Amino acid sequence: MRIVPGEIKTAQLHAYLLGAVAPRPICFASTIDSEGNANLSPFSFFNVFGSKPPICIFSPARRVRDNTIKHTLENVYATKEVVINVVNYNIVQQANLSSCEYPKGVDEFVKAGFTPVKSDMVKPFRVKESPVQLECKLLQVIETGKEGGAGNLVICEVVCMHIDDNILDEQGRIDPHKIDLVARMGGDYYCRASGSAVFEVHKPNVELGVGVDALPNAIRSSKMLSGNDLGMLGNCTSIPVVSDVFNDDRLSQILREYTHDEDAKKEALHLYAKELLEAKEVNKAWQVLLAGE
Repeated sequence: MRIVPGEIKTAQLHAYLLGAVAPRPICFASTIDSEGNANLSPFSFFNVFGSKPPICIFSPARRVRDNTIKHTLENVYATKEVVINVVNYNIVQQANLSSCEYPKGVDEFVKAGFTPVKSDMVKPFRVKESPVQLECKLLQVIETGKEGGAGNLVICEVVCMHIDDNILDEQGRIDPHKIDLVARMGGDYYCRASGSAVFEVHKPNVELGVGVDALPNAIRSSKMLSGNDLGMLGNCTSIPVVSDVFNDDRLSQILREYTHDEDAKKEALHLYAKELLEAKEVNKAWQVLLAGE
């Protein structure tokens, strides 16, 4: 499929973009209007863009169907303040309810059953049930267009951050399983970022990895090893040498069993190395692979 924006309806393009660029964190924005009326609405065009100063950007896009703007954006222009509350699994249904387009002046805190909490440094309320709340001051709004579907980039600076102690681990860091965040996919789909859905990928070493291009050809062209496997091997700072002290029963069995069949031996070694890589045993995987060279 090939899509050129402008050649299909905006609503169709919107659906493809949201299905492809996902999962997206959710900005649960709390604002007030010029008369002090509270408003609460979720937005998935959102992320963090710096830490000094701490910057968050979210985008209440113009409605595709009638090209109108949302109450949140009106309030941001009027008061220049917003509280960004994160959405976790415990409140996702209530947050979804708050996305209903109630008439101006209707309090979504009340409609969705949330508890407003007075902020320390801005006027909009925080959502008590949210595990992290970011009090923000508006820096700038960038309007990306005037037609339905155009974004309005609300660039704001975090001036105060509130974190529920119950989501912290023993080192005082946010535990992904305890915060139990959710994110938006395309259509009506969400995903839950906890449990088996969470996995670790260690950042590249301070020293440069050798790269996939530097791997021995027999490893790089393996039919058993995936791109992820090759990436783990290529992230090592050097290609190890065969260790004389590496003893492994399964490796010894493979070498004995396939003495006269090099292709079968290579396949068995690469399959075993793949299992070791999945278990994050990179050094052992290297020794198994090098045994077949």
